[in-house]
Amino acid sequence: MNSLSNQQVSEALSASAANSKGQKLSPLSLLDAFDGNIDRDALKSLAGQSILNPRQFDRRTVLSIAQLAALLESRNVEMDKPLDGKIAITAFFEPSTRTRLSFESAVQRLDGKVLSVPDGQVTGIAKGESLADIGEMFNTYGDVVIMRHPETDSMDEIQKNLQRPLINAGNGSGHHPTQALIDWYALLKWRPELHSEQCPPEKRVHLGIIGTPGSMRAVKSFLRLSLMFTGAVSKITLVSEMADPVGLDLTEPIEQSPIPIEITNDVQEVLPQLDVVYVNSIAFLGDSYRNLDSRYSLDASSPFKDGAVIMHPLARNAELSEDLDETDHNLYFAQAAGAVFVRQALLAAVLDRTDRISGI
Repeated sequence: MNSLSNQQVSEALSASAANSKGQKLSPLSLLDAFDGNIDRDALKSLAGQSILNPRQFDRRTVLSIAQLAALLESRNVEMDKPLDGKIAITAFFEPSTRTRLSFESAVQRLDGKVLSVPDGQVTGIAKGESLADIGEMFNTYGDVVIMRHPETDSMDEIQKNLQRPLINAGNGSGHHPTQALIDWYALLKWRPELHSEQCPPEKRVHLGIIGTPGSMRAVKSFLRLSLMFTGAVSKITLVSEMADPVGLDLTEPIEQSPIPIEITNDVQEVLPQLDVVYVNSIAFLGDSYRNLDSRYSLDASSPFKDGAVIMHPLARNAELSEDLDETDHNLYFAQAAGAVFVRQALLAAVLDRTDRISGI
């Protein structure tokens, strides 16, 4: 890939300043870490694939999506119209702001079209129609389906008849794979050395996760991807009010991981040790949602390590004080600002349109 012109650098810096508060992240540092190269073979392996669970990815695939996202963020590729002629169906049977709108923005900015179901109650579901039958109909309406649903088994149900690629935008207490990609895209822009399996010891990070991975889909997916970054993650500490917060999905990968993992319920004691603090507020327990206990709340007086950053998939509640927004601990707004580019990269790969993007 040719080096970026001054105009392209200016565009990249402008794009990276999309978040109004907190740290600003530039994609150029990540592109420089890869010498501007894009792993096209890894991206090609995603063509036509459904994206349901982060265990489908390996480290190479995660990095390839981050590489392409950084290119998309740093250059004006809208003129390439890589999704021209493609229709994405965004089917949201559960409320969403960021996920639905960022997916729809990603499609339309690449010249694709969107058919949106913003509320499942406006569909045949309200009359008792099955997800399997809805999947059959979607085959003739679009080229890719992006679905969020409160039922954990919903992805299996719609795939009984669906023949188009399906992207999981959150399923009950299951997974949120695209959120995990967004999370790691932010981390890789913040500290590009994390891409290397020989990350310098002083650049490795101690991750702290406040929440319950077994019942928090965004936390679960973030942890699952983090386990792939051996040599970059020095330690993972889970902070939870539950004695066993992991859940069955993660038991085996945690046991097999060489990354040391510990569990504690004392957030104040562990905070001064953490380089990255990932917090989420909402756990899906049975058929309802529950917020974190107030003792896990973070604010500007919390004993953070110097240089530590906070991540959050949003929306937040009382667990993350607004008095942190103006500090350099705030990585969560920049994290959210990268969502469109990651989802653009993933959609271009799944719909096999990466060859239409100039510069790769």
